[in-house]
Amino acid sequence: MVIERYNIASGSPWEPLRGYSRAVLAGDHLFISGTTAVDARGEVFAPGDAYQQTKYILNKVRDILECARFSISDVVRTRLFVTNMAHWDDYARAHREVFETIRPASSIVQVSKLVDPRLMIEMEVDALRGCEIVDNWNVKYQRSA
Repeated sequence: MVIERYNIASGSPWEPLRGYSRAVLAGDHLFISGTTAVDARGEVFAPGDAYQQTKYILNKVRDILECARFSISDVVRTRLFVTNMAHWDDYARAHREVFETIRPASSIVQVSKLVDPRLMIEMEVDALRGCEIVDNWNVKYQRSA
């Protein structure tokens, strides 16, 4: 079985320098690379504001998803790399505003720094096309005895 792969570029100067793609579409899976709050001119958006940077990233993620014909409800995993866990509430609030009903698997990890000291968060996203949210089907994980 061959799975078709498409590399999605954003036009960022960093992609060819480091040899990566903004996202990779493989079959019905979309893997979005670490995304930061940097605009098209290379300027950091909202330095020092964890909530606004997270919202900015989530808007970029929506654009990438739409470009690849995915929807936000197709997101199954997010990874947040943050420089200061003291702003946890700000990262969480922005994430919750987008994913409250979707509830992807998610991690939030503090890192020592990102590529620019004004950046407070970098986010990776994985999506699976055609995910259907099944209402009222929440299973609690229980450890066996």
